[in-house]
Amino acid sequence: MQGIERIENFNNGITIVLMALFTIVFLLKGLNADKLKGFAFSFFNKAFVEKEVEENMSFFKTFYGIIFIFSVAVLALVVTNFLQYQDPTNPQEIIQYWAILLILFLYFLIKWVLENVLAALFLIKEEVRFFLISKSTYFYTVSLMLFIAYVLFEYTGLKPTYLYYFTCFLFVLRFLIQIVNNKKLIFSKLFYFILYLCAFEIAPLFILFKLML
Repeated sequence: MQGIERIENFNNGITIVLMALFTIVFLLKGLNADKLKGFAFSFFNKAFVEKEVEENMSFFKTFYGIIFIFSVAVLALVVTNFLQYQDPTNPQEIIQYWAILLILFLYFLIKWVLENVLAALFLIKEEVRFFLISKSTYFYTVSLMLFIAYVLFEYTGLKPTYLYYFTCFLFVLRFLIQIVNNKKLIFSKLFYFILYLCAFEIAPLFILFKLML
């Protein structure tokens, strides 16, 4: 009986989270509908990314701060679902989602700060500006697509594996587009790019994975 109540509480909690995310989408649309549309289709519109670079996209501006929180919250939903899929005996508690959300929020925030601080310290901020901004832009694109996918998964009875495969596909696509659009910078600094991948992408993700297990 307690197990059923926990599952119901968890499902109710997720429903509230999804409603909050829908509210955020409408808020973003109200703030700047064109920009929201641009983020939704940035995979297919390099000109939008270039425009974001020119406008100096900043985490501290209202629109970007909100879409950052939205993106982390969506990713936390997928991660929470995956962890529970991997361990069905794990009690379904909404508090697990909030814990994962906090971990991911701190991870992306610290990563963003370190990337920008190091770019400034090594006097390469202008050189890597397009790379860093496009990386954030494509992350927001992934999150918007994932949000739609998660809603479909939650309310149409799709198998969870489809959601996980789609998530992997989006992040691989993001990585490939990132390389294609920054190929000149990457191949001219290939050693440093590999070092960056190891230090800022692979190692932190490994630590993050261990923390959430």
